[in-house]
Amino acid sequence: MMRENKIKVIINKPVEVVFEFTTNPKNTHRWIPSIQEEITDAYPPKVGTQYKNRGKSLVWDYYIVVEFDKNKIFTLSDADGNYNVKYTYKRINERQTEMEYFEWMKKGELTNPFRKEILQNLKLVLEST
Repeated sequence: MMRENKIKVIINKPVEVVFEFTTNPKNTHRWIPSIQEEITDAYPPKVGTQYKNRGKSLVWDYYIVVEFDKNKIFTLSDADGNYNVKYTYKRINERQTEMEYFEWMKKGELTNPFRKEILQNLKLVLEST
């Protein structure tokens, strides 16, 4: 079991493209296999924007944007602030971006931590468009 999980991937796309793609709820199901649908109460997002997503079941998970710095940082927290996920975007050059995915629990353990394959899938989807 783990309390935190950190994964990095280098994507051969500009940071603006990676940021826009990963924060747009219309794209989430294209790179995260467990999510079938995601919607927000506002787009583009800002601090306070609410995201909700669901998998195969009809049960929605709710998140709120707690940190937002365009093309740099995108952090979400669940309703009680226990589960958090932070995306950090770093421009390597005009055509490459390093994205770090960091998720953590304040109490308890991660029940379904992200795997490297999910970020590899993101890389594949973005680089093929």
